[in-house]
Amino acid sequence: MKVHLPNILPANFHPQSKVWIYQSNRLFTMPEIFQIEPFLENFADNWQSHGARVKGFATVLYGQFIVIMADESATTVGGCSTDSSVHIIKDIEKMTGVQMFNRELLAFWVKDQVQTIPMAQVAYALENGLLQKDTIYFNNLVTTKSDMEAKWLQPIDQSWLATKYLKK
Repeated sequence: MKVHLPNILPANFHPQSKVWIYQSNRLFTMPEIFQIEPFLENFADNWQSHGARVKGFATVLYGQFIVIMADESATTVGGCSTDSSVHIIKDIEKMTGVQMFNRELLAFWVKDQVQTIPMAQVAYALENGLLQKDTIYFNNLVTTKSDMEAKWLQPIDQSWLATKYLKK
């Protein structure tokens, strides 16, 4: 899988811009994406922190991930403005019937598509060849634009999963 995130993420955002990645428990349908994208754009265009406009970005990637980004080089994102982004995700959950806060569901690139596996089944998937050490893992724990570009899509053996699941 060759995806060049710098071509997708806004070039004019600072590398240390804050990033939040929310993973859906299933792919969004095309009608859902057509409904979600303007909703996210409106949020990003009107995002404020303590009355100041936040330089924001929000989009759907791979039909299953919502990425929200705040460039804090001009305006710091406070707790209330972070909460407002969480409310948007909860609104999307209600609109679509998906789950966006299940941190036990991990995503991998398998057979040219996103596949999700409960964390409790990762060891089994590795032992039985459903996942390989070079299978791409979506590391939704990244917190900055630069980390997203470098570490969001990484082989299992280069992620935190290696320590937990791969035998040395």
